[in-house]
Amino acid sequence: MVVQQHRCGGGALAVLALTVAGVMTVGSGCSGAGGGGGDAAGERVAGGAPAGSPAAVVRRAAEELADVGSAEARTSMETSAGGTRVTIRGKGAYDFRRQLGEIEVVLPKDAAGAEEHRPITELLAPGALYMKNRGAGVPDDKWVRIDTTSLEDGNLVTGGVTDPTAAAELLRGAAEVTYVGRTELAGVEVRHYRGTADLGRAAREASPSSRGALTAAAKGFSTDTVPFDAYLDDDGLLRKVRHRFTFATEGPAVAVVSTLLLYGFGTPVSVTLPPEADIYTGRVQQGAGGPETP
Repeated sequence: MVVQQHRCGGGALAVLALTVAGVMTVGSGCSGAGGGGGDAAGERVAGGAPAGSPAAVVRRAAEELADVGSAEARTSMETSAGGTRVTIRGKGAYDFRRQLGEIEVVLPKDAAGAEEHRPITELLAPGALYMKNRGAGVPDDKWVRIDTTSLEDGNLVTGGVTDPTAAAELLRGAAEVTYVGRTELAGVEVRHYRGTADLGRAAREASPSSRGALTAAAKGFSTDTVPFDAYLDDDGLLRKVRHRFTFATEGPAVAVVSTLLLYGFGTPVSVTLPPEADIYTGRVQQGAGGPETP
């Protein structure tokens, strides 16, 4: 595995600290991880698979999702450091054409120093992340808005949920992709591909509304490659994708595994972004006894 050094300074990657407010303190240094797979350019899969090499098939994932329109989504983001493992889960729906979605994020018990935690509602929009029930001094009736193009990771991990469009657009940078084989996922026959995604290439080839966040992520990492496993059905629809990041800190290294599961394609999705009057403009505490941010 190639360890990539992430130029953070603690802002974007207090890994999930912005959202979780205490799941785990990451410190001020960060890195992402990359890995490789055999070069299978030109390999074709028999049995009615989408045409093209494995890399070409995977790179089309974002376009295929935009064509189908929308889907229901389940997410998980698992962090592991020093023998401690924390998993944050989400469930919702996403419109790939408008790049709008709503995910209810559930924090694990005691993640923020209490037994039970209200789910955090996240609204995902081009260039923005809105969070409600943020805690840390934010009034219950207010939303926190974050400009994802200002995050050094482009909101690939900061929000506790990798934006479904960003997860798919990241695959535009797919390289060294191998076809692993057929398997079954939630009763659907899928094809499993494994490879690495180049953030720089993904940012250059991303849709205009996604380019800003991925460009920020590409600039934030000194090495662009991110390992992934992608599962596509016979129509070329992305059913599941898992990206693996590793962040080096002042303490033990932190591994972050972000997984997106898509199903219920074509489900109507209605997302209303909050008006300006409902956006909290005060200071947000980063964690118990921690610093505050505007």
